[in-house]
Amino acid sequence: MRSQGPGPFITSEVLRAPDGTEVRWRSRSHRKQRRVKTGAPEPTWWRPRTRGWWMSVLFSVGALCFLMAAVAAQWESSPKPAIGVTFFVGSIFFTSAAYLQYSETVNVDHTLTPDAKRARWRPASWEPRRIDWLASSVQLMGTVFFNISTFAAMKHGLTTKQTNTRVWGPDALGSICFLIASELAYAEVCHRWVCLRRRSLSWVIVALNMTG
Repeated sequence: MRSQGPGPFITSEVLRAPDGTEVRWRSRSHRKQRRVKTGAPEPTWWRPRTRGWWMSVLFSVGALCFLMAAVAAQWESSPKPAIGVTFFVGSIFFTSAAYLQYSETVNVDHTLTPDAKRARWRPASWEPRRIDWLASSVQLMGTVFFNISTFAAMKHGLTTKQTNTRVWGPDALGSICFLIASELAYAEVCHRWVCLRRRSLSWVIVALNMTG
C-alpha cells in the first residue's frame, strides 16, 4: 500500500494481508526479530544461542583490544610487538563480528509468515538494492582493511613509505568503509538520510556507531 525509504532503498512498507488487515514491515526490525522458545526466559547478559549476542560480544572484545593497545602505546616502555599483536587480534574480532552481521543480512527471512519453512543457510549473496546488505557488506570490507593494516603494523623495520602504503593506506580505506556503512545503517533506521529519534534504542545504536 505504501513504502518509505532513503533514496532508491525501501526500508518500511505497509502491506495489506489476505484478511484485509494492514501489516507494517520495517527492514531492521524484521531482520533483528528473534523467535523465542517457550520455557524460562534467557538472562539479559548471557544468550549464546543467539547470533546478535555473539555479534555484540565480538565487537566489544575487538573494541577493548583496540582501547588497551592505544592506551599502552602512550608509554615508551610498552613492548611494541605486543601492542601490534593486540591491535591485530582486535581486528580479527571485528571481522568475525562483521561477518556474523553480514550473515544475518544474507539469511534474513524474506517472508512475513512466522511459520514459513526456513531456507538453507547461505554464506554470501549479491543484493545491492538492499540498504542493510550494502551496510553490512561495506562494514565487512572495512574490517578486512583493518586486518591488513594491523598485520602490516606488527612487522618491524618498515620504512616511512612502507608504513604509509601498508598501514595508513588500508586504515584510511577501512575508516571510509566504516563511515559509509554507518550512514547506511543510520538511514535504514530513519527511513531517510537524517533524523532525530532519541527515544528509539535502534536510533541510539546507529547514532553512536556513526559518532564512533
